[in-house]
Amino acid sequence: MADPKGFLNHGREVAETRPVGERVRDWNEVYVPGSLLPIISKQASRCMDCGIPFCHNGCPLGNLIPEWNDYAYREDWQAAQERLHATNNFPEFTGRLCPAPCEAACVLGINQPAVTIKNVEVSIIDKAWETGDVAPQAPERLSGKTVAVIGSGPAGLAAAQQLTRAGHTVAVYERADRIGGLLRYGIPEFKMEKRHINRRIEQMRAEGTKFRTGVEIGRDLDAAKLRKRYDAVVIAAGATISRDLPVPGRDLNGIHFAMEYLPLANKVQEGDFVAPPITAEGKHVVVIGGGDTGADCVGTAHRQGAASVTQLEIMPKPGDERAAGQPWPTFPMLYKVTSAHEEGGERVYSVSTTHFEGDEDGNVQFLHLVEVEFVDGKLTRKPGTERKIPAQLVTLAMGFTGTDRENGLVDQFALELDERGNIARDADFQTNVPGVFVAGDAGRGQSLIVWAIAEGRSAARGVDRFLTGASDLPAPIRPTDRALTV
Repeated sequence: MADPKGFLNHGREVAETRPVGERVRDWNEVYVPGSLLPIISKQASRCMDCGIPFCHNGCPLGNLIPEWNDYAYREDWQAAQERLHATNNFPEFTGRLCPAPCEAACVLGINQPAVTIKNVEVSIIDKAWETGDVAPQAPERLSGKTVAVIGSGPAGLAAAQQLTRAGHTVAVYERADRIGGLLRYGIPEFKMEKRHINRRIEQMRAEGTKFRTGVEIGRDLDAAKLRKRYDAVVIAAGATISRDLPVPGRDLNGIHFAMEYLPLANKVQEGDFVAPPITAEGKHVVVIGGGDTGADCVGTAHRQGAASVTQLEIMPKPGDERAAGQPWPTFPMLYKVTSAHEEGGERVYSVSTTHFEGDEDGNVQFLHLVEVEFVDGKLTRKPGTERKIPAQLVTLAMGFTGTDRENGLVDQFALELDERGNIARDADFQTNVPGVFVAGDAGRGQSLIVWAIAEGRSAARGVDRFLTGASDLPAPIRPTDRALTV
């Protein structure tokens, strides 16, 4: 155990963010560089080394949180990063992007602010990169087996790294021009600078993983031909079909899916554009959707110089404390103020868009909305609450409905789907086609980055067992596992 009285002697302290006026003028991460290390030992000491560490259950990766908290408290960074990497291929991704269901399940969180698990995690891995403790782990021998991984998001990268280290020859196919999936083009630079992805890719290359960008399986390369070329295939193509809003005026110019808007802003940071083809500069911006993707649109609009930013959410405003129906250790729906929300804008809850209004040139100018409420369990409009707000750029951030069906991948493989429209798989993450496996959102549906990495690791075990007859690779979850809810 770290400090038996740590949780009694120290309160919760989180990473310090840069002043709003400074950070909205650049695209660097919002946190003050180096601000965590001076406080992280005390924060790690707050871990109680519980007899039953529920944080393990909160995290689908089964991260060994009390162990690396203890090492961080003692500032044994080498041992800490070894325990961290024992369950997580990419802790610098989860430490920055995961909403931390582990903290929601922290035993200390029953009656005190939970341990800052994410901050400890990211401190350990950043220190490991700084000291050179993160090194390539090339396999001792090759199996002679080949694997294709379709998609380079967190699930695909985790599966590829696990299988490469097991001795298989792995090639990752990515339809975009750069590796990373939504990590690359869906996550703004101010949440995670892309240098973190780049150095992991270099580590994986050094281990032997091959990468093929600009190749969309189903369009550029027939899926059936790919299957014949490799001994096994892992589909980690994600759930990339955005949920639409079919209301009058949807076809007006200036209304875009979030995944049309955000990637262009990221491409500016990559040097592909001087200015983004879709920009919020000088415009009244409305973001429809109250989740993390919506918050990413808000922060991006601030940095592009929007005249105003309004975020709409159809559900009621969550409370600041756990609701009675969301007891510990479930992940609660709480009112969350992200760094993007700290930077300004208005958040409007319990409203629904009725239609859009445009000008004579077909450009959106106003969004009409109405207040809604739940009556007998049904969402109902409140009479007399209709109004309109200025909207010259609208981004739809309402989630995703499933994997791409139009590119031919599903049909060319002749894959079966489950009742939710996801690619069906068995207990080993294998589809109805022998040797073809699925990991991540393509099989699970829209989920969190930590579940994607867990899926990639688990699917890798299924592939390894298919290729060799047995496997020592870890499988932290089953395909049927879900987050702890009520």
